[in-house]
Amino acid sequence: MKDSLAICIGNQTAFAAATILEPFHYALANGFDAFEWFPDKRHGGQGWDGTDLDAALRAEIRRAAQAKGVRLSVHAHWSANPLSPDASAVLSRDLEFAEALGAALVNVHLYTEMGIPSYARAVLPLLQQAADMGLQLSIENTPETTPQHFNELFAELQTMDVPGSPRAGMCFDLGHANLCPATHNDYLSYLEQLAPHVPIIHLHAHENWGDADTHLPLFTGPAAADGRGIDEFVKRIWRRRYTGSLILEQWPQPPSLLNAARDRLVELLHALGPPPEALDPDGSSVPLSGVAVGQLDTAPERRIHPPAPRAACPPAG
Repeated sequence: MKDSLAICIGNQTAFAAATILEPFHYALANGFDAFEWFPDKRHGGQGWDGTDLDAALRAEIRRAAQAKGVRLSVHAHWSANPLSPDASAVLSRDLEFAEALGAALVNVHLYTEMGIPSYARAVLPLLQQAADMGLQLSIENTPETTPQHFNELFAELQTMDVPGSPRAGMCFDLGHANLCPATHNDYLSYLEQLAPHVPIIHLHAHENWGDADTHLPLFTGPAAADGRGIDEFVKRIWRRRYTGSLILEQWPQPPSLLNAARDRLVELLHALGPPPEALDPDGSSVPLSGVAVGQLDTAPERRIHPPAPRAACPPAG
């Protein structure tokens, strides 16, 4: 294929890992081209946060990722709700942590208990800070949030004078969409109900049986027996001309389940070829252009990366 979109597939830090760095080192050693840092420190001290990684280690992580062409992202602390004044300092530290790592994006959850307009106003300072740092901000669906919540949120943001808004978008979490009561056991319906003005700029991928947020590796839950749902999901993000990271949100045993999921996703993407919008009438591929703000991060042309050799991922910013 001549010109096609890059989807950088990677994994994430994990509470269950032996050390903070174990999943990152695994990603580097196994040719993943994305990685996400998820501070998960509990009140009892278990887990980690950015304060556990000093400036020297942050610089080492940045150099290692750049050397391997790994696109980094940071998931804001699990307890950080932008609607809470107490979360402001935590979110600011997570943004600073992302900037130090050379990450491309910071991810936060959507909260609706005070209404969508209140949430939109609450994330304005976060959007400004992210824009100043050259970071994208993705807003993730939880099991409680619906497609309509995201349609309303991004319509609301479009009415505001937000300097960082061109760098804001949705993180589509497949497992959470499967648990949402409005689209229970039908994550494809969730995806299709998102309005065209909702830019998807980040992906979280894990499975469940519709009963709990179990974060099963792809192709080990329902897709182990019938993979048509994941196949169709890949086709739909391909049609959207998605570019960015797809994060496998688990640390399974054995970790090679991550490799198996990655390799199968890459095979599916390669089989699709360039998306329809990227083809000339004669069928030849052409450089991508005219994509809505939020769908591309920096450069207009990307490639899907084969398992080997691995090409460089889109740079941060």
